[in-house]
Amino acid sequence: MTESPDLRPLFPGERAALLELLADLSPGEWAAPTACSGWSVQDVAAHLLGDDIGRLSRGRDGFANPDFATGLDIATLPGLIAAIDRQNARWVEGMRRVSPRLLIDLLRLTGEWTEAYFARLDLHAIGASVDWAGPEPAPVWLDVAREYTERWVHQQHIRDAIGRVGLKERRWLGPVLATFTLALPRALADHPALDGASLRLVIAGEAGGTWTARREGGRWILDTGASNAPTAAVEIDQEIAWRLFTKGLPKDEAERGARIAGDADLAARVFEMVAILA
Repeated sequence: MTESPDLRPLFPGERAALLELLADLSPGEWAAPTACSGWSVQDVAAHLLGDDIGRLSRGRDGFANPDFATGLDIATLPGLIAAIDRQNARWVEGMRRVSPRLLIDLLRLTGEWTEAYFARLDLHAIGASVDWAGPEPAPVWLDVAREYTERWVHQQHIRDAIGRVGLKERRWLGPVLATFTLALPRALADHPALDGASLRLVIAGEAGGTWTARREGGRWILDTGASNAPTAAVEIDQEIAWRLFTKGLPKDEAERGARIAGDADLAARVFEMVAILA
């Protein structure tokens, strides 16, 4: 992953693949349960529509949802997660009155509008935080990358639910995995390692790669590539990686499928990484 990747060219193809998939679903497939607890395929598709509408309203139009923080302290991470969960649940419940055909039509429109909005953004500007990467304001390129991973993951939830092949080629999945690794410094933040310690993460598979987190000046710095004699090393398959980092796989199951070497406590932080809030 480069210092400031531009993932905007991936959005049209990702949405086209989603629309083609949804147009081919039977009524039974629309109703199939997904890995998102309590949500059907249709519910996940509605959630993706909500992602577009929320982003356009908040970003393009500068509209603050007056109901978002009612009774909640969104200044804390648990409060923010609770607010997001509540908003998502309300949206999906309300969208159950919408037909699959209309849902597809709306996703086509909002996909185009979202792509047009993203095209106008300055990727090097500083925007809102990407909470799973850190509490500080983040560059816009990271915010856009997070939006891409959100769409890729939920499309994969739909594909898993109905047994369809996912967008697993390096072009599509590689940027997802690279973006997720940016959660590693936060997962390591309170580890009492001394400067000079390092953790190597290898994600095996066509879309994978190698990243090294190094302790420098009292903080963790993430680089692409391997390191010589790391303090700890973890190798996991790409299928395990994306599911683990999005709360779709228990960490003990992920650990059983991993190769771990060196400092066990440091290596264990990989399995605490989360690259999604709700």
